[in-house]
Amino acid sequence: MTRTPGSSVTGTGAQLVLASASPRRLDLLRQVGVHPDQVIAADIDESPLPGELPRAYALRMADKKARAVAATLDIPALVIGADTVVAAGRRILPKAEDEACARACLSLLSGRRHTVLTAVTLHPSAAWAKGRSSTRIVSSTVAFSRMTPPQVDALIAAGDWRGKAGGYAIQGHAAAFVRFLSGSYSGVVGLPLFEVAQMLRGQDGDWIA
Repeated sequence: MTRTPGSSVTGTGAQLVLASASPRRLDLLRQVGVHPDQVIAADIDESPLPGELPRAYALRMADKKARAVAATLDIPALVIGADTVVAAGRRILPKAEDEACARACLSLLSGRRHTVLTAVTLHPSAAWAKGRSSTRIVSSTVAFSRMTPPQVDALIAAGDWRGKAGGYAIQGHAAAFVRFLSGSYSGVVGLPLFEVAQMLRGQDGDWIA
């Protein structure tokens, strides 16, 4: 069975903690009946290493987030860490923090395919001996139609690119330009739900049916 938020430890289980400040990831978990007991954003350096490839970067970030938050907990807990990377070939696109960055990303992605990688790590706190670390990564391919300058302007004006990898949110206004998607839609949004559900079912907890 699934638990309600704030239910603390039940039976042989532990608290479930989401190591992310992303409201999208929390909404996705709730969509499938998973309600974390706590949401704690990981305070880590997210800079890519010199020459680091997108897949390695996503895996490292998800693991680092989960471990960083788990290290702060003195209760039995399982931490979910996740990271989403938009990649154009071997290039890691940034999270757009200003209009210039978002415009550069959208102009690069216009009319071409790109890869979205979302890595997920489950890591137990030191106080939960029954927990097991596990990691999965899901790769999806997304293709945008060619966008005219006025269309890029409209996406920028919509504003839902802020803080998004690659300068767009597939669940937002950019959806009107997605002509192809192969892989995990929820993974592109920020959390591959099928894989996360399978990972949680493999743990000694009661977070999901």
